[in-house]
Amino acid sequence: MANTVVNLTPDPPPPKGPFETPPRKNQRFFVSGILATGPGLIWLIGLLVLPCLSLIAMAFAQRGQYGQVVWAFSTESVKRLMGYGLFGWSPDILLILGRSLLVAAITTLICVVISYPLTFHMASRRPSIRVFWLILIMVPFWTNVVVRTYGWLLILGPKSLLANAASFLGLIAPGASLYPGSFAVYLGMTSTFIPFMALPLYASVERLDREILEAASDLYANTFLTFWRIVLPQTFPGLSVGIIMTFVPAMAMFVVTDILGGAKNMLIGNLIQQQFGQARDWPFGAALSLALIIVTLVSLGFRRLKTPGQKDPLA
Repeated sequence: MANTVVNLTPDPPPPKGPFETPPRKNQRFFVSGILATGPGLIWLIGLLVLPCLSLIAMAFAQRGQYGQVVWAFSTESVKRLMGYGLFGWSPDILLILGRSLLVAAITTLICVVISYPLTFHMASRRPSIRVFWLILIMVPFWTNVVVRTYGWLLILGPKSLLANAASFLGLIAPGASLYPGSFAVYLGMTSTFIPFMALPLYASVERLDREILEAASDLYANTFLTFWRIVLPQTFPGLSVGIIMTFVPAMAMFVVTDILGGAKNMLIGNLIQQQFGQARDWPFGAALSLALIIVTLVSLGFRRLKTPGQKDPLA
């Protein structure tokens, strides 16, 4: 009977792959990652997550007799948000929300119409001229929105060139100003939010494939088809970002509408400011703020919309 030899030596470990790292090095990477992202996470949790959670809790609290917050569960603020009050149902809150959506939508549309030719003009210039145009667009960020809005009072005042031209054309009475009114509100809103639309749209227009535009021109495509089938799909990522960055803050704007609109039309931003200010009804103000947050999340959902000829704007 043949003797069998048993090998008692352990098998050598399999060779490590190119992406495998020792456990100690993995621990060092984990610790260094925590140290690198920790301050940012603390910043986001402290200034974004916790305030949102406090708004949710406050929206279901109660208003005390003297305006203090009573931490007792109640759905009164949510019912008021839906239009139910002491005297039954009223559409006032829904009308304010609808008016805010309309003002934000018109402002966004005006910014889109202005930004497309502006960004195409910028992208066709020399690099030094492009920098000059970018600086001009970013100038509004260097001043406070209140200062800029009061500047429009001087431009639209009764002795201004625009007011005299409108008076000469018979649009306003002699000696009258162009504010308060819808024209002044949309002018102030557009000047405030045009950088939010133009900058992300310029980033997409600058990367536009001009050879496809030349091919469409050679194939006798008209202006509308060229824009719809070629320009819009290629610039849709920047356009969608610009729409969100313009529409969401435009809904909550109350400074421009108060100063240039004469506080005649109540918007949701004005209503929230009043609840946390004069009315001292923080639970109802928190419920209104939550409604704005929900509208923001719905707007972010439209970021996934597809245009003809485009698979996914986020791909």
